[in-house]
Amino acid sequence: MIECLLDGLKDTLVLLPYLFITFLVLELLEHKLNSKSEKILRNNKKFGPILGGLLGALPQCGFSAMASNLFSSRVITIGTLVAIFLSTSDEMLPIMLSEKVSATVLFRIVGFKVLIGITVGFVLDIFYRRKKDKNYTISDVCEHDHCHCDNDRVLLSSIIHTLKIGFFVLVANLLINVIIYYVGEDSLKNLFTNNNIFTYFIASLLGLIPNCASSVIMTELYLANLISIGTLLAGLLTGSGLGILLLFKTNKDLKENISVLSIIYIVGVIVGILVDIVI
Repeated sequence: MIECLLDGLKDTLVLLPYLFITFLVLELLEHKLNSKSEKILRNNKKFGPILGGLLGALPQCGFSAMASNLFSSRVITIGTLVAIFLSTSDEMLPIMLSEKVSATVLFRIVGFKVLIGITVGFVLDIFYRRKKDKNYTISDVCEHDHCHCDNDRVLLSSIIHTLKIGFFVLVANLLINVIIYYVGEDSLKNLFTNNNIFTYFIASLLGLIPNCASSVIMTELYLANLISIGTLLAGLLTGSGLGILLLFKTNKDLKENISVLSIIYIVGVIVGILVDIVI
């Protein structure tokens, strides 16, 4: 048991330098892209799902949160919102980069999420008609409630991100090691394989947790070869950081919020199952 705990701690400490460098670069990109991204989406609603799918793939906490505000303010369509939620990579990309996963694998996972987000987004915009409500004030929710980012505190924000994700990675590593120790690797693999159809439902439900813990856990399980690529995608497609939580906070139409939540969950489950069937 002690060896399992030490291994988990060691694996996490090795990742910290890579996580810090990754988040430092992402913070710099986020501060340069946020205002431009919002302006682009305002002026191009018809192409919103494409832009949302591409911009949502950026592994930073701000865009899904900002998308909820933009949708609540009737700036973007429901298709654009869902495209952003489905394509959001959250903490998966930094962790995989830290683990030195091949660029080909990363491109396929992120690219597939973007493609699914864009496709579902366009379908929703064709068949879903939203009510036209009054515009509300758009605020930087990510900066205020989650990231505490500031143009002059990029370094501090990067350190905070690194420590937060480092903690989740540590917990995930320890959890995986302890489970493997007590349950056994074979039993755990049977739980997270295609032999159990409920795995996809559980993974998609886990992804809906409004923080980065879900994507960290799913990514760590995948990197440990404990879940399939379909199960991973089922969890990652539903993972949108604080986006869903902020949607319920800022959008007054509860039925609309539940519809978005249901669509994302169903898409995650179905895509996860189909991917493993095809692959």
